[in-house]
Amino acid sequence: MEVIVLAGGLGTRLRSVVHEIPKCLAPVAGRPFLGYLLDWLAAQGADHVVFSVGYLKEQVISYLQDNPWPFAYDFAVEDTPLGTGGGIRLALSLCRENHVFVVNGDTFYPVELTAMPFDHPITLALKPMKDFDRYGTVIIQPASALPAASENYFSQGFAKNQFPEAIANLTHADAVQVVGFQEKKHCEEGLINGGVYAIDRSGLDLGSLPEKFSFEKEVLEPGAAIREIGGWVSNAYFIDIGIPEDYGKAQWALPAWKAVKEASEAVLKASAQTLFLDRDGVLNRHICPGYVTRWSEWEWLPGVLEELPRWAAIFPRIVLVSNQRGVGKGVMTDEDLSRVHAQMMADILEAGGRIDLALYCTSVSDEDPRRKPNTGMFREAQALFPEIDAKSSVMLGDTQTDAAFAENCGMQFILLNFS
Repeated sequence: MEVIVLAGGLGTRLRSVVHEIPKCLAPVAGRPFLGYLLDWLAAQGADHVVFSVGYLKEQVISYLQDNPWPFAYDFAVEDTPLGTGGGIRLALSLCRENHVFVVNGDTFYPVELTAMPFDHPITLALKPMKDFDRYGTVIIQPASALPAASENYFSQGFAKNQFPEAIANLTHADAVQVVGFQEKKHCEEGLINGGVYAIDRSGLDLGSLPEKFSFEKEVLEPGAAIREIGGWVSNAYFIDIGIPEDYGKAQWALPAWKAVKEASEAVLKASAQTLFLDRDGVLNRHICPGYVTRWSEWEWLPGVLEELPRWAAIFPRIVLVSNQRGVGKGVMTDEDLSRVHAQMMADILEAGGRIDLALYCTSVSDEDPRRKPNTGMFREAQALFPEIDAKSSVMLGDTQTDAAFAENCGMQFILLNFS
């Protein structure tokens, strides 16, 4: 697997918080952002990586040379800025295979590279997003379903209720045909270019283009017009550190994504029949101090919605067990909690996952038998699902209370912790 990493960005919008270092090396939770990106590429099986470098290139080169990586690498050095297209073309000249992936050095979009198709000269990984205005919209049609005339449906930029149901229901790994791009504007729902490309060099000719050119304007846009650009939809976690707000979010989101992935792998290896889940700190981010009293306060932990379908495929039963003392304290009502859980379940189903039973204890008393670490909710789950056995169950939690609950019930425990 060959991958090009575009690591020459100037980072102009980040200079208020990051100074005199390339954007790809901006520190995130104590390590360069590029480290997270390269960990993902290594896990995907990359064995040759070409770094397209320019601005402060010495720092990128030094970082690679000072840290061991399980792949060979080269540097495509831009002595003068060549634009995104010129940089990709230079980097491609150092590649050996016909099939090459390209990723941005300042975005983290960990799609399953080995599943991306090479049935077009260029295929874009497309990220579904809601209520956004920072990115342009990719205009699509299903690769094999809709006739060319149906592209008129997409003239509003893939806006909600203005596209066919077949498009609205696109899911992970659906192949589509890219037919155009729309400039940045507010969009209720749509697909963006996630900055991950699968390139088939045998079908791509960049030789006639000038030394410096834009890959987006000179290659992707005209390519879409003649149906040479494919799309591949993936709901993998996405974050772009190009602005201070998202760079700040990355400080906790990337460690959280890593922790979720590691915990999920442990869960899948647990050889259990029933998965018990805590809620806050496992499915969603803790509000400290405080409680999630309405859906607008809910924030999914990065990567969780991708893992839920994997858990659903392995475990015959998935049970949520959650202490929700906020109701007992009068901070929120039972109705508030029910509304939050209804939307939580809707998101889980939309992602392809499931929770078979959601139990929660609202009591403020530690003596309540249903309140973790007491075993009441486990016994209640057993009453509803008599086949549940502690020895064939595993608990995923983030606190010592969860660990004590698992121990009291006699089940395995896996800790999800990124603090």
